[in-house]
Amino acid sequence: MKKIAVLNDLSGLGKCSLTAAIPVISVMGIQACPLPTAVLSCQTGFPSYFCDDYTERMDKFMDEWKKLDFQPDGIYTGFLADAAQADKVVSFIEQFGGENVKILVDPVMGDDGEEYSIYTEALCEKMRFLAKRAAVITPNLTEALLLLHGRERAHKIWSKLSNLAEKELKGFVEETGNKLAMEYETEVVITGIDFPVKSGVQEIGNLICAGDSVQWVTAQKVGGSYSGTGDLFASVLSAGMVKGTDTVESVRKAVNFLAKGIRDAVEEETDRNEGICFEKYLYELAR
Repeated sequence: MKKIAVLNDLSGLGKCSLTAAIPVISVMGIQACPLPTAVLSCQTGFPSYFCDDYTERMDKFMDEWKKLDFQPDGIYTGFLADAAQADKVVSFIEQFGGENVKILVDPVMGDDGEEYSIYTEALCEKMRFLAKRAAVITPNLTEALLLLHGRERAHKIWSKLSNLAEKELKGFVEETGNKLAMEYETEVVITGIDFPVKSGVQEIGNLICAGDSVQWVTAQKVGGSYSGTGDLFASVLSAGMVKGTDTVESVRKAVNFLAKGIRDAVEEETDRNEGICFEKYLYELAR
């Protein structure tokens, strides 16, 4: 059975990070091998949480896996708390990221034009290094701008985006995606682009940039932002990469899977911090 090393935190509540990645990767026929970066009582969107940082223990995992000659088929990295933790991930990729290992990097740094509290320019620089080693990266538009320009210029650019019509917005995202793909020599999936509302309906788009081609996968947007949706999305792509599935096909599969879980979360009035109701749709990923 093929294996993916998943470097992310473990949150008891919130359906994100490892608790999102493990079931998705497993049901798609790949063994998920978690290396926890931290253990939390719940994800950090909740008003209170306990966090046990595992940064200094990650080397012990790597040492033991090296003794066992662990050879993953894929590596998937998600939320990283700081530059020191990113250094451990860099070390992991240097030790275990062989020529045929499919690496997916989700450069979690911000959203909606704002950085998360963990953001520093040092962390961004580490994310750039990881992106250059990846076969696929999955930034949202905020993270794409941070990777290309850093915080100050990204803010200036973001302030001009709110008034763009759909055609101009798509053109800007495509230009940004192509720049990323060229600069980092990787396949880029820019996620979660909110298009202007038309006739009372809003669509959300994901752009895939590979070589000279660009392709959009869109869906109707229902509800707001939920914990773990980005982790679920990236997990589908990571497993798809290892299975040799085309990225556009994997994005379509992820979008259809998420849409059902989000719809049920809206109907059940689930708090956004709890995540979406994805469990009963996992079987669809096994097809």
